[in-house]
Amino acid sequence: MRALRARDFRAAAHSAALILLVSAVVLSLLPLFAVPVGGPVAQAVHWTGVVTILGAALACRVLRPEFLDRWAVCTVLALAGVGLIGTLNVLTEDTSAGSQAFYALPVLWVAFHLRATAVALVTASAVAVNTLALLALLPTAKALTDATFFGAVLIVIAALLVRANRMQERLVDALQRQLTVDSLTGLATRRAFDEALETAINRPVPGGTALVLIDVDSFKWINDTHGHPVGDDVLVHLARVLRGRIRAEDAVLSRLGGDELAVLMPGCGREVAARRAEELLDAVRGEPLALADGTLVALSISLGVAHLPRYSRDRRGLYTSADAALYEAKRGGRGRVALAV
Repeated sequence: MRALRARDFRAAAHSAALILLVSAVVLSLLPLFAVPVGGPVAQAVHWTGVVTILGAALACRVLRPEFLDRWAVCTVLALAGVGLIGTLNVLTEDTSAGSQAFYALPVLWVAFHLRATAVALVTASAVAVNTLALLALLPTAKALTDATFFGAVLIVIAALLVRANRMQERLVDALQRQLTVDSLTGLATRRAFDEALETAINRPVPGGTALVLIDVDSFKWINDTHGHPVGDDVLVHLARVLRGRIRAEDAVLSRLGGDELAVLMPGCGREVAARRAEELLDAVRGEPLALADGTLVALSISLGVAHLPRYSRDRRGLYTSADAALYEAKRGGRGRVALAV
């Protein structure tokens, strides 16, 4: 079922309502332009289709987009549109290029908004229905010629739009990764950290929320002595060590900027957070950075730990307390953990 759902269900529902409304208006105006509507049966189908399309447009505006997408309503509407176009073409005995062009509406719409499987299904349906309608109205050779030509056009258009959508999605994913993943360390960015902190505070869990701020001791000395490339290596090494001690399911490890890192631990009590901070400190001490010439650079970090009770939403207070505790750890001699009062 997921393959038949929209890539962006809100955008799909909004545009579906607009396309359906336009289609209903165009269909209702066709008799004014001397387009044959056939006998009573054709007229009944014609106006029933107009009313049905208007109802579908209203439903897309009123019903929740999530509900519509869950039941693949957009795909169903596109298939129904293909069926209605084919039925009207047969009843009105219209085999003109203009009548066949209407198949492009549902195909183009699904190509913009739905996933590749739904696009393939609707496009194949449009080609098949158009072929059957032409075979019913024209000599076989003429029908197959027209159906092949117009079917090829539909398939090429659909394929190009699906390819363009995939390229756009890859670009969006790359941009999103740049916004949420630090390019040097692979840790979460400040933006991702802020979003995680906001979520943790707005959706409190038992145990409250703990925050550990981490600073590399003597980082300026490392840069001045060994060069900035080694400073970058220190951050990468440190990220690897810390990531090995922190499960992604339990905490968010991020680089806030420079050599300042943070560990956000939702559902973690004050004492547990302090104990885990001590474990991180020991892990960093136990794994020095090996340089290319074999030199081992001993690393040390200072950590400030703060805790927010379950129902408190003092986001600024949590960060301020952790920052004050970090300052206390550095003032107390570095290479230690300080717990905020």
